[in-house]
Amino acid sequence: MKFKTIPLFILFAASNYTFSQEMDGYWDKERVTNKEIKLSAGDKIIIKSEDLPVGTTEFVYRITLLDENQKMVSDLSSVLKSIPDPYYIGKGAGGALSLASAISGSDKCTYGIFTDNDKALNYTKSDNFKGACLYQANPVSKDAKVVSMQKSTCINENTRNLWFAFENQNWIMNEKIVLEIVPWVDKRASKGWTQENKKTVIDFLKSSETASKLTNSDSFCVNLLEKIQKEYKFQEFQKLSSVEKNALISKYEDVSLNETANTLAYNKRIRLEAKKFSTEGKFDEAIQLLSDKIINKGKATALDYNSLAEQYIFTKQFEKALKSLKNAEKIDSSELLVQLNLAHTYMFLENVDLAKKIHNKFKEQNVSVNQTWKNKTINDLDTFQKMNLPKEHFKKMLRLMN
Repeated sequence: MKFKTIPLFILFAASNYTFSQEMDGYWDKERVTNKEIKLSAGDKIIIKSEDLPVGTTEFVYRITLLDENQKMVSDLSSVLKSIPDPYYIGKGAGGALSLASAISGSDKCTYGIFTDNDKALNYTKSDNFKGACLYQANPVSKDAKVVSMQKSTCINENTRNLWFAFENQNWIMNEKIVLEIVPWVDKRASKGWTQENKKTVIDFLKSSETASKLTNSDSFCVNLLEKIQKEYKFQEFQKLSSVEKNALISKYEDVSLNETANTLAYNKRIRLEAKKFSTEGKFDEAIQLLSDKIINKGKATALDYNSLAEQYIFTKQFEKALKSLKNAEKIDSSELLVQLNLAHTYMFLENVDLAKKIHNKFKEQNVSVNQTWKNKTINDLDTFQKMNLPKEHFKKMLRLMN
């Protein structure tokens, strides 16, 4: 059988066309498919590629048919060393590229590329290329192409394998086929953040405690996802335990809430939940919630410290109540709800004179638009009595209101 030598060449239409100085990816020469197949006359065969690495956005393949005892002059990986970017192969400003083998025989085959094994098997049974994403129906002795995610259905962000189906077009002689596939790995895509994987993590973030407190958590979850993407590959994130994932959310939640203008809405929801806990008599839960989500994060207003002090009063933790009210007073000493709870706390701490002094100072004012100091004091003392708090000085305070 005869053979002919075909030189490897790259021709660009623009002679001054230069390669990019900054690569967005690389040819993965460690994970190539390089298989030599012996195919009997008239037979068909299916060859499964090696696993494509996560982030594969393009691949180059080369098919070479060799006559007996012929050897490949250079493998495809070596050829690609001089081609840093797949776009220089596929585009090249109108340039042309031949990735033909350096040597080929006169044997010929047809082939098709399939995205799953079932479609490839169907071809071997029916000779129908209908299920192929790419096929060569005319017999060839060599072929080479670049397949891109942007232009072909052969590859998408979830593709991990391909199936090449070959048919020997020699009806008498056996033939030897060399199949080479080299993937191009996009650095950004190699992190595994496909649209499907992003949706998986977004769904998880939406189920988080923080997101559940927002009326519309979409912007918050997307912002949080962007931060996670910068720190973790998808596979790394998925390997984290639930505790580790929640810790990661806590790490970024304040920044994400702020950047998506959700901080006020979130804090409002926390305050409402704390109030609900208090109404239900779950004072420990109210204290924990206010402390963890508002106070300890430096987001507290005077009224937040006042609310925390009320929970301490209800649980007879009067020294802690006083400390919290002093913090509230530093923020806004004119807030009369704070001043009234200070008077209550001093009363419980047996500092009745100071309590009376505060009452006398503010008792003719309103603590809110519709409620007077006197009315609020009477209501509070009634609540304290029902909660069995120390009542030795209640009558003294009530006399001041008359």
